[in-house]
Amino acid sequence: MNLTFNPENYALLLAKYQSKVITNDAENEQAIIIAQELAHRTNRTSEESALYDLLIALIEKYENETYPMGETTPLSMLLHLIEARNFKPTDLIGVIGSSIVVSEIINGKQQISKAQAKALGEFFQIDAELFID
Repeated sequence: MNLTFNPENYALLLAKYQSKVITNDAENEQAIIIAQELAHRTNRTSEESALYDLLIALIEKYENETYPMGETTPLSMLLHLIEARNFKPTDLIGVIGSSIVVSEIINGKQQISKAQAKALGEFFQIDAELFID
């Protein structure tokens, strides 16, 4: 695995993907598609990792400015992620428990436990702390 950073290769990636500040939803969607492609690439190069980090920063900046979330709770974060990724609550069965457990969490009748938060963090590939009060 090549762990050294090659500026010329990075410049070629930047030219290919033409990364820039995101100004609208179409550009955001395109950046998300590229970031997802890079995220799932096996043996990602240092240059691809740098481009991925850049895209994530640009996406987060655009989404935070365009769609401010305000104060979030573990449940609101979970509901947002389910909606944003076009999932259904049933997609969480097996991740955090049975259909009854998922239903109780989604309906606010049960708190997300630390073990469930960890599983959700791994499932959504985000910090598990976002699911803990």
